[in-house]
Amino acid sequence: MSEFNELIKSFSKSREFVRDFFVYGFKTRDEFAGWSSRTYDNERRRLESWLSGYVRQDYTEKGKNIYLSIDSNLLDTNPLYRVWKAKSFTDNDIMLHFYIIDFLLKEGGRTADGITDGLLDRYGVFIDAQTVRRKCNEYAGEGIFRKTKEGREIVYSLNASPRGLFDEYPALLAAVKLYQLISPLGVLGSTVMENLGFKNDLFRVKHSFFAHTLEDEVLLELLRAMRKESAAAIKLKSSKNEKEHEQDGVPLGIFTSTRTGRRYVCLYIEEKKRFVCFRLDAVKAVSVGDKCTEYGELREKLDKNKSRAWGVSFHNDNRTHTERVKLTVRIDEKTEEHILNRFKREGKGGALSRIAPDIFTYETEVFDANEMLPWIRSFTGRIIKLESDSEKLCRLFKRDFCETYKMYFDAEE
Repeated sequence: MSEFNELIKSFSKSREFVRDFFVYGFKTRDEFAGWSSRTYDNERRRLESWLSGYVRQDYTEKGKNIYLSIDSNLLDTNPLYRVWKAKSFTDNDIMLHFYIIDFLLKEGGRTADGITDGLLDRYGVFIDAQTVRRKCNEYAGEGIFRKTKEGREIVYSLNASPRGLFDEYPALLAAVKLYQLISPLGVLGSTVMENLGFKNDLFRVKHSFFAHTLEDEVLLELLRAMRKESAAAIKLKSSKNEKEHEQDGVPLGIFTSTRTGRRYVCLYIEEKKRFVCFRLDAVKAVSVGDKCTEYGELREKLDKNKSRAWGVSFHNDNRTHTERVKLTVRIDEKTEEHILNRFKREGKGGALSRIAPDIFTYETEVFDANEMLPWIRSFTGRIIKLESDSEKLCRLFKRDFCETYKMYFDAEE
């Protein structure tokens, strides 16, 4: 039997496990469908090693549940970054890493052949020049080494530590401290701070969505496709039935929910002639395709259509272009000006009209009126009438209202 190894070669499997424990949580071992018992045990041990201070367990009728408990507003960094920093390497990788860096610290810049000879002379270690060259090029790509050409030869030397730059410009360090907490790909800022020995002693974020860093790998590939104005093939996995399928399209934007932090990629799908959004946590892999000659025109079309999208949906069940919504509400003009301001601030361009003292109507047209339901429900108690082309919206609102009424008033009886 192979021994457990904390290190990983593929991030995708660990990403799914961390998401299951953190986002969904409260699963027993038997409920992790599609994974063998050995795989479950290995991934659970990795999770407990990376995030030992945040792993909790509970016992139910079904068995023991393992889950993650992380309170973002108390933390100075995202603990899930530790998952990104776990890598697989060999004994030779470790040995070569320290030997090369120590040699260049003492001897200065050298060619790959010069480093190879130096390792043999100084440390009595022979490593072929091709392996040394590959390692030096890898570190040059990561910014650890500086690569310069002197005549016909390539010379490698250590890059100066940027710590002095941060000491000289404290505002730059403050920006990195904030960046690693709030930005996509914030693991980059976290890595810089960790390598230079800095701690975030300035910022805390009350509502931060730590789990979304697990999507940053596919996010980076999508951003690359968008920068190249290229098409892409994305592999999707349904959260409902676990089935996987591939979708071709042109990625045009990343949408983020201000309420949940959930992120979506907006694709233009040629076969359907329309925009479709997919949750990033459902995307398993991204392959960048050929350049799209109509990318600029598609971006302009998306920008135009976004004004009619309440959320991330660009179509509706009625197969109409847009759906009309009219909400009649009672608002005390003297004491509830903040409610009027909510309509102006959150109404996304809809028209608010006063039709009588303390009576107002809000009207708008959107692609999918059903996306408005959570927002409309927040005005319960003030709503006089809801009208819409979407029968589904009216039906769901009435159902929710009746269910809420039963919870509060039938219980008293």
